[in-house]
Amino acid sequence: MLPNLGFPFGDCKNTIVFLFRKIFRQELITFTKKTLTRGKSMNKTPFLLAALVLSLIAGCQIKAQGNDEDTPGTGQPQVEIQDYYKADLSTLEGQWRDSVHTSLAGILKDKKIVMGQYTMPIWWKIYGEEPAGGRSLYISLHGGGGTTAEMNDGQWENQKKLYEPAEGVYLCPRAITNTWDLHFRPESDAFYEKIIQLAVTCWNVNPNKVYLMGYSAGGDGIWRLAPRMADHWAAASMMAGHPGDVSLLSLRNLPFMIWCGALDDAYDRNKVCAERIEEMNKFQEADPEGYIHEGHIVAGKPHWMDLVDAAAVPWMAKYTRNPYPKKVVWCQGDVMKEYFYWLGIPVDEAEKGNKLTASIEGNTVNIGDCDYSKVRIFLNDKLVDLSKPVIVTHGDEKLFEGILTPSDALRKRTLYTRNDPAYSFPCVIEVSF
Repeated sequence: MLPNLGFPFGDCKNTIVFLFRKIFRQELITFTKKTLTRGKSMNKTPFLLAALVLSLIAGCQIKAQGNDEDTPGTGQPQVEIQDYYKADLSTLEGQWRDSVHTSLAGILKDKKIVMGQYTMPIWWKIYGEEPAGGRSLYISLHGGGGTTAEMNDGQWENQKKLYEPAEGVYLCPRAITNTWDLHFRPESDAFYEKIIQLAVTCWNVNPNKVYLMGYSAGGDGIWRLAPRMADHWAAASMMAGHPGDVSLLSLRNLPFMIWCGALDDAYDRNKVCAERIEEMNKFQEADPEGYIHEGHIVAGKPHWMDLVDAAAVPWMAKYTRNPYPKKVVWCQGDVMKEYFYWLGIPVDEAEKGNKLTASIEGNTVNIGDCDYSKVRIFLNDKLVDLSKPVIVTHGDEKLFEGILTPSDALRKRTLYTRNDPAYSFPCVIEVSF
């Protein structure tokens, strides 16, 4: 680690940040304008020397670490610890990014996420040049499942080589267990959220360009994670997995791809996947503006489809997340969620299969199906015109009408609660049924 040189300066609003950043490490030294100009007799030479020494140390460490060479004694390629973070504390989002970056810095070094009794090792590779709007992130889930740790480790290694996006961070997490549901256990969701936060703050990933994909047991995970975390993803692709009894209703605003070999008859995968493709067809017929999807039952292919399914990568890349859809269909899955897009519910009332639908037309929010006693509606100027009265209805009943007052405190609270800049809302309406 580079030395963290601390200076006994007081706080001041105006700061000068000198960023010494190389490929593997970065350090921030903050001086206050007020302190540096405090008296003519102040000797600035020690500070300039300290900065020079820090730069030299950084250069020596980078040279010592090397770049693409194998790690001695392991025979494994060394993963580059690339950190593209730039501090900007002038905005609420900038302060949030700085806080998240600081709290997750150890993940880059250790290449694993630890929460409670579970550990998720992660591997990543960055492809292409960073676009103006930020990088993409592809989270790719490996096969395996209810087998030995060695077998699942081998599947994780295999997943690293399966797909190559033209641009973006390709990241393969190693599942937190070796059970059949290793990718979609209730504890898993928080790990995927951490991965997104890490990518957004360290690699400048655009949070609206996060994609999810998985093969076999990884495909099992996609069936569950795509609907229940649909407000996180830009698109998702399921390869050779089994959906079980999962509801696909929550995929209304998430482009979704289904891949299965026509000869993949274990657990009737081929038949069940064909049925789910038809189910998505019917959803889209009834709601033409939603349920974008594409399904492939690949002729002549068994469980392994010879990477025909790699076409999913450029297909997903065409889409970006819309965090503010004007219509939301929400069906609770196996893990109870308190928030979904711009809606919130009392989580203690949530049960698997509970439904909530809502839509916005002009400045009117209409609540449709609702299995809860209360609903919170989070709003911003991308959803409604905050200078005009907002109306909330449920069928023929008017539940609310009034002009909303934006709140900076709410904006901050929702940002730090959901840890997603898109879901930082200045206004909320709570209605009861």
